[in-house]
Amino acid sequence: MPHISSPARASLGQRDVSREGWAALLLATAAVLYNSWVLAFALPTGLDPRHSYVSELYAADQPFRLLFGGIEAACAVLVTAGALLAGRSAGGLWARVGWASVLALGMSSLGDVILPMRCAPSVEWSCDAVHPWHTATSALAHFFLFASMVFFCVAGAGEPGERPRLPMIRRWGVRVLAAALATAVSTVGPLFGHPGWHGIPQRAHLLLVGVWFALLAAELTGLGATVGPSLRHAGRHPERPRV
Repeated sequence: MPHISSPARASLGQRDVSREGWAALLLATAAVLYNSWVLAFALPTGLDPRHSYVSELYAADQPFRLLFGGIEAACAVLVTAGALLAGRSAGGLWARVGWASVLALGMSSLGDVILPMRCAPSVEWSCDAVHPWHTATSALAHFFLFASMVFFCVAGAGEPGERPRLPMIRRWGVRVLAAALATAVSTVGPLFGHPGWHGIPQRAHLLLVGVWFALLAAELTGLGATVGPSLRHAGRHPERPRV
């Protein structure tokens, strides 16, 4: 095994920190953009947020499709890029698989925009809520979202007696996962012919996805290691674990 000098090792470590810092910035920005649906309150979209899917905002026949579709695409690109950067320096199998899931989530979300709904079923009764390709990309996005949550929760758990590697995810990850799963399930009514009030849980779900991205960004910056409950009484600044 070749010897790596101390300066070279330090340079590699600095590059990892820089890469993780950029990844954290991208994910933090995505956490905000993922909830761009709030802009609809200031625009005459004609959609009732209580009874409509957010993806109806960029349906093919909607007036603000370029705005909301563009923001959604930008968010997907940020998530994809952030996952690529963070995954290169990830520590541990579960974290690497977690970042691979975030990468797939970003790509699936981009597919959501490329293959939008043809129309808005909440205002057009002749419009079917199931648009096969869009429904498929949305299902994939949800699958990879929940997969990333599970994998990072496992990565953050660590071995019994060990200091948690990802203290913020260890503390909040399972709670966010449970709430995100419950709100996601609450949105499927229109797919089975029972529309109504699904817009509220879906928007709550998107807020929770934003919280998840923020948690990942916080762990990448080392915030979790400095404020995590298990480290508050350590008496010194611990070494920042790799996410």
